[in-house]
Amino acid sequence: MVEVEKVIEEQMRSQGIRKDQDVTQLYMANRKLAEDGDLSQFKNLKYLWLNGNRLRHITCLTKNYHMTELYLQDNELVDISGALGHLTCLHTIMMQNNQLTKLEQTVKEFKAMQNLRVLNLSGNPVAQEPEYRFYVIHYVPSLQLLDRTEVLKLERDTAARYYNQNRQALLDTISFGRRWPLGPPRPQANTGLSSHGGMKMLHDETWDNREKVEDDLSDTSKGDRALRRSVMQYSTIDWSKIPKSQERRLGIQQNEDKTKGELITVQFR
Repeated sequence: MVEVEKVIEEQMRSQGIRKDQDVTQLYMANRKLAEDGDLSQFKNLKYLWLNGNRLRHITCLTKNYHMTELYLQDNELVDISGALGHLTCLHTIMMQNNQLTKLEQTVKEFKAMQNLRVLNLSGNPVAQEPEYRFYVIHYVPSLQLLDRTEVLKLERDTAARYYNQNRQALLDTISFGRRWPLGPPRPQANTGLSSHGGMKMLHDETWDNREKVEDDLSDTSKGDRALRRSVMQYSTIDWSKIPKSQERRLGIQQNEDKTKGELITVQFR
Protein backbone atom coordinates (compact mmCIF):
# COMPACT_ATOMS: atom_id res chain seq x y z
CA MET A 1 0.00 0.00 0.00
CA VAL A 2 2.79 2.40 0.97
CA GLU A 3 4.65 1.66 -2.27
CA VAL A 4 1.64 2.57 -4.42
CA GLU A 5 1.04 5.83 -2.58
CA LYS A 6 4.70 6.72 -2.93
CA VAL A 7 4.66 6.12 -6.67
CA ILE A 8 1.52 8.27 -7.08
CA GLU A 9 2.99 11.11 -5.04
CA GLU A 10 6.14 11.09 -7.16
CA GLN A 11 4.15 11.32 -10.37
CA MET A 12 1.87 14.10 -9.17
CA ARG A 13 4.86 16.10 -7.93
CA SER A 14 6.83 15.62 -11.18
CA GLN A 15 3.83 16.78 -13.25
CA GLY A 16 2.94 19.66 -10.97
CA ILE A 17 -0.49 18.22 -10.09
CA ARG A 18 -1.91 19.12 -6.68
CA LYS A 19 -5.54 18.08 -6.88
CA ASP A 20 -6.73 14.48 -7.18
CA GLN A 21 -9.42 15.46 -9.69
CA ASP A 22 -6.72 16.65 -12.09
CA VAL A 23 -5.15 13.20 -12.35
CA THR A 24 -6.18 11.61 -15.66
CA GLN A 25 -3.35 9.09 -16.06
CA LEU A 26 -1.05 7.10 -13.83
CA TYR A 27 2.02 5.15 -14.89
CA MET A 28 2.99 2.49 -12.34
CA ALA A 29 4.45 -0.18 -14.61
CA ASN A 30 7.41 -2.36 -13.71
CA ARG A 31 7.52 -1.34 -10.04
CA LYS A 32 7.29 -4.88 -8.58
CA LEU A 33 4.02 -3.96 -6.89
CA ALA A 34 2.25 -6.79 -5.07
CA GLU A 35 -0.78 -4.64 -4.13
CA ASP A 36 -2.67 -2.10 -6.20
CA GLY A 37 -3.83 0.20 -3.38
CA ASP A 38 -6.91 2.42 -3.73
CA LEU A 39 -7.39 4.82 -6.64
CA SER A 40 -11.00 5.79 -5.93
CA GLN A 41 -10.03 9.40 -5.19
CA PHE A 42 -8.93 9.88 -8.81
CA LYS A 43 -12.41 10.08 -10.28
CA ASN A 44 -11.23 11.47 -13.63
CA LEU A 45 -8.58 8.81 -14.18
CA LYS A 46 -8.68 7.56 -17.78
CA TYR A 47 -5.37 5.81 -18.43
CA LEU A 48 -3.68 3.39 -16.04
CA TRP A 49 -0.50 1.38 -16.50
CA LEU A 50 0.01 -1.40 -13.94
CA ASN A 51 1.75 -3.86 -16.23
CA GLY A 52 4.93 -5.68 -15.26
CA ASN A 53 4.12 -6.01 -11.56
CA ARG A 54 3.20 -8.91 -9.26
CA LEU A 55 -0.51 -8.28 -8.88
CA ARG A 56 -2.79 -11.27 -8.30
CA HIS A 57 -6.05 -9.34 -7.90
CA ILE A 58 -7.43 -5.94 -8.90
CA THR A 59 -9.23 -3.98 -6.20
CA CYS A 60 -8.19 -0.38 -6.88
CA LEU A 61 -10.77 0.71 -9.49
CA THR A 62 -14.01 0.79 -7.52
CA LYS A 63 -15.02 4.34 -8.53
CA ASN A 64 -12.96 5.12 -11.62
CA TYR A 65 -15.89 5.17 -14.01
CA HIS A 66 -14.12 7.32 -16.63
CA MET A 67 -11.39 4.75 -17.25
CA THR A 68 -10.83 4.18 -20.99
CA GLU A 69 -7.50 2.32 -21.21
CA LEU A 70 -6.18 -0.27 -18.77
CA TYR A 71 -2.83 -2.05 -19.00
CA LEU A 72 -2.45 -5.09 -16.73
CA GLN A 73 -0.28 -7.39 -18.83
CA ASP A 74 2.64 -9.34 -17.38
CA ASN A 75 1.27 -9.70 -13.86
CA GLU A 76 0.12 -12.74 -11.87
CA LEU A 77 -3.65 -12.17 -12.03
CA VAL A 78 -5.67 -15.25 -11.12
CA ASP A 79 -9.16 -13.74 -11.00
CA ILE A 80 -10.81 -10.45 -12.02
CA SER A 81 -14.37 -11.25 -10.92
CA GLY A 82 -16.18 -8.10 -9.77
CA ALA A 83 -13.18 -5.88 -10.51
CA LEU A 84 -13.89 -4.38 -13.94
CA GLY A 85 -17.52 -4.96 -14.91
CA HIS A 86 -18.62 -1.47 -13.79
CA LEU A 87 -16.02 0.31 -15.97
CA THR A 88 -18.25 0.57 -19.02
CA CYS A 89 -16.19 3.32 -20.69
CA LEU A 90 -13.19 1.03 -21.25
CA HIS A 91 -12.25 0.60 -24.90
CA THR A 92 -8.78 -0.98 -24.46
CA ILE A 93 -7.79 -3.71 -22.02
CA MET A 94 -4.40 -5.40 -22.16
CA MET A 95 -4.26 -8.43 -19.88
CA GLN A 96 -1.97 -10.88 -21.65
CA ASN A 97 0.52 -13.08 -19.80
CA ASN A 98 -1.36 -13.57 -16.56
CA GLN A 99 -2.83 -16.66 -14.86
CA LEU A 100 -6.56 -16.35 -15.59
CA THR A 101 -8.14 -19.83 -15.73
CA LYS A 102 -11.92 -19.25 -15.63
CA LEU A 103 -13.20 -18.28 -19.06
CA GLU A 104 -16.83 -17.58 -18.19
CA GLN A 105 -16.03 -15.51 -15.08
CA THR A 106 -13.39 -13.56 -16.98
CA VAL A 107 -15.57 -12.75 -19.99
CA LYS A 108 -18.47 -11.81 -17.69
CA GLU A 109 -16.49 -8.72 -16.67
CA PHE A 110 -16.51 -7.46 -20.27
CA LYS A 111 -20.13 -8.10 -21.27
CA ALA A 112 -21.42 -4.66 -20.23
CA MET A 113 -18.58 -2.80 -21.99
CA GLN A 114 -20.27 -1.65 -25.18
CA ASN A 115 -17.27 0.50 -26.11
CA LEU A 116 -14.65 -2.22 -25.71
CA ARG A 117 -12.71 -2.44 -28.98
CA VAL A 118 -9.32 -3.93 -28.07
CA LEU A 119 -8.80 -6.90 -25.74
CA ASN A 120 -5.76 -9.08 -25.23
CA LEU A 121 -5.95 -12.24 -23.10
CA SER A 122 -3.24 -14.22 -24.83
CA GLY A 123 -0.77 -16.03 -22.60
CA ASN A 124 -3.50 -16.90 -20.09
CA PRO A 125 -4.77 -20.46 -19.54
CA VAL A 126 -8.26 -19.33 -20.68
CA ALA A 127 -6.86 -18.65 -24.15
CA GLN A 128 -6.02 -22.35 -24.51
CA GLU A 129 -9.63 -23.53 -24.36
CA PRO A 130 -10.88 -24.91 -27.71
CA GLU A 131 -13.77 -22.45 -28.07
CA TYR A 132 -12.05 -19.47 -26.46
CA ARG A 133 -11.99 -17.07 -29.42
CA PHE A 134 -15.58 -17.74 -30.56
CA TYR A 135 -16.82 -17.51 -26.98
CA VAL A 136 -15.22 -14.11 -26.40
CA ILE A 137 -16.34 -12.76 -29.79
CA HIS A 138 -19.93 -13.77 -29.15
CA TYR A 139 -20.26 -12.37 -25.64
CA VAL A 140 -18.27 -9.18 -26.33
CA PRO A 141 -19.73 -8.18 -29.72
CA SER A 142 -18.13 -4.71 -29.78
CA LEU A 143 -14.60 -6.17 -30.11
CA GLN A 144 -12.61 -5.23 -33.21
CA LEU A 145 -9.24 -6.63 -32.15
CA LEU A 146 -8.80 -9.74 -30.00
CA ASP A 147 -5.28 -10.89 -29.08
CA ARG A 148 -3.80 -8.63 -31.77
CA THR A 149 -5.93 -10.27 -34.45
CA GLU A 150 -8.81 -8.54 -36.22
CA VAL A 151 -12.26 -9.96 -35.52
CA LEU A 152 -13.80 -11.01 -38.86
CA LYS A 153 -17.47 -11.08 -39.82
CA LEU A 154 -17.16 -14.80 -40.56
CA GLU A 155 -16.04 -15.36 -36.96
CA ARG A 156 -19.00 -13.37 -35.64
CA ASP A 157 -21.43 -15.38 -37.78
CA THR A 158 -19.89 -18.69 -36.73
CA ALA A 159 -20.01 -17.74 -33.06
CA ALA A 160 -23.63 -16.62 -33.41
CA ARG A 161 -24.64 -19.92 -35.02
CA TYR A 162 -22.94 -21.88 -32.27
CA TYR A 163 -24.10 -19.99 -29.20
CA ASN A 164 -27.55 -19.04 -30.55
CA GLN A 165 -28.43 -22.52 -31.80
CA ASN A 166 -32.12 -22.31 -30.93
CA ARG A 167 -32.66 -19.16 -32.94
CA GLN A 168 -30.42 -20.16 -35.84
CA ALA A 169 -31.92 -23.64 -36.16
CA LEU A 170 -35.38 -22.10 -36.28
CA LEU A 171 -34.30 -19.92 -39.19
CA ASP A 172 -32.62 -22.86 -40.93
CA THR A 173 -35.31 -25.50 -40.59
CA ILE A 174 -38.74 -23.85 -40.60
CA SER A 175 -40.32 -23.55 -44.05
CA PHE A 176 -43.28 -21.23 -43.65
CA GLY A 177 -45.53 -21.02 -46.68
CA ARG A 178 -43.69 -23.74 -48.62
CA ARG A 179 -45.99 -25.96 -50.69
CA TRP A 180 -45.08 -29.62 -51.21
CA PRO A 181 -47.02 -31.62 -53.84
CA LEU A 182 -46.18 -34.98 -52.26
CA GLY A 183 -46.56 -33.92 -48.66
CA PRO A 184 -43.67 -33.06 -46.31
CA PRO A 185 -40.16 -33.47 -47.81
CA ARG A 186 -37.80 -36.16 -46.62
CA PRO A 187 -34.60 -34.88 -44.98
CA GLN A 188 -31.32 -36.58 -45.71
CA ALA A 189 -30.16 -39.24 -43.27
CA ASN A 190 -27.67 -37.04 -41.44
CA THR A 191 -29.56 -34.37 -39.47
CA GLY A 192 -27.34 -34.38 -36.42
CA LEU A 193 -24.27 -32.38 -35.53
CA SER A 194 -21.12 -32.06 -37.59
CA SER A 195 -17.74 -30.45 -36.99
CA HIS A 196 -16.99 -27.08 -38.57
CA GLY A 197 -13.91 -25.04 -37.76
CA GLY A 198 -13.26 -27.03 -34.57
CA MET A 199 -16.83 -26.44 -33.36
CA LYS A 200 -19.97 -28.55 -33.69
CA MET A 201 -22.44 -26.92 -36.04
CA LEU A 202 -25.95 -27.89 -37.08
CA HIS A 203 -26.42 -29.20 -40.62
CA ASP A 204 -28.73 -27.18 -42.82
CA GLU A 205 -31.61 -29.43 -43.81
CA THR A 206 -31.49 -30.42 -47.50
CA TRP A 207 -34.54 -31.46 -49.47
CA ASP A 208 -35.29 -33.17 -52.82
CA ASN A 209 -35.29 -30.92 -55.86
CA ARG A 210 -38.71 -29.35 -56.44
CA GLU A 211 -38.58 -29.84 -60.22
CA LYS A 212 -38.05 -33.57 -59.76
CA VAL A 213 -41.11 -33.73 -57.55
CA GLU A 214 -43.15 -31.85 -60.15
CA ASP A 215 -42.06 -34.35 -62.83
CA ASP A 216 -43.19 -37.26 -60.68
CA LEU A 217 -46.69 -35.80 -60.71
CA SER A 218 -47.04 -35.88 -64.48
CA ASP A 219 -49.23 -39.00 -64.37
CA THR A 220 -51.55 -37.84 -61.60
CA SER A 221 -54.91 -36.24 -62.15
CA LYS A 222 -55.30 -32.49 -62.01
CA GLY A 223 -57.73 -32.73 -59.10
CA ASP A 224 -55.41 -34.95 -57.08
CA ARG A 225 -52.50 -32.66 -57.89
CA ALA A 226 -54.34 -29.59 -56.68
CA LEU A 227 -55.32 -31.38 -53.49
CA ARG A 228 -51.78 -32.47 -52.77
CA ARG A 229 -50.39 -29.02 -53.49
CA SER A 230 -52.52 -27.59 -50.73
CA VAL A 231 -50.42 -29.39 -48.12
CA MET A 232 -48.35 -27.01 -46.00
CA GLN A 233 -45.59 -28.07 -43.62
CA TYR A 234 -42.92 -26.76 -41.31
CA SER A 235 -40.16 -28.58 -39.46
CA THR A 236 -38.10 -28.04 -36.35
CA ILE A 237 -35.74 -30.00 -34.09
CA ASP A 238 -36.42 -31.51 -30.66
CA TRP A 239 -33.83 -29.54 -28.69
CA SER A 240 -34.29 -31.64 -25.57
CA LYS A 241 -32.23 -34.32 -27.30
CA ILE A 242 -29.28 -32.06 -28.09
CA PRO A 243 -26.70 -31.21 -25.38
CA LYS A 244 -26.38 -27.53 -24.58
CA SER A 245 -23.29 -25.69 -25.79
CA GLN A 246 -22.16 -25.11 -22.21
CA GLU A 247 -22.41 -28.86 -21.50
CA ARG A 248 -20.32 -29.63 -24.56
CA ARG A 249 -17.77 -26.96 -23.67
CA LEU A 250 -17.37 -28.34 -20.15
CA GLY A 251 -17.03 -31.88 -21.45
CA ILE A 252 -20.09 -33.31 -19.66
CA GLN A 253 -20.90 -36.79 -20.97
CA GLN A 254 -24.25 -37.05 -22.72
CA ASN A 255 -26.54 -40.05 -23.05
CA GLU A 256 -26.67 -41.69 -26.46
CA ASP A 257 -30.19 -40.35 -27.08
CA LYS A 258 -28.86 -36.78 -26.72
CA THR A 259 -26.35 -36.96 -29.54
CA LYS A 260 -28.85 -36.34 -32.33
CA GLY A 261 -31.71 -33.96 -32.79
CA GLU A 262 -35.04 -35.53 -33.70
CA LEU A 263 -36.69 -33.81 -36.67
CA ILE A 264 -40.33 -32.91 -35.91
CA THR A 265 -42.56 -32.19 -38.91
CA VAL A 266 -46.05 -30.69 -38.79
CA GLN A 267 -48.25 -30.54 -41.88
CA PHE A 268 -51.65 -28.97 -42.50
CA ARG A 269 -53.96 -27.89 -45.33
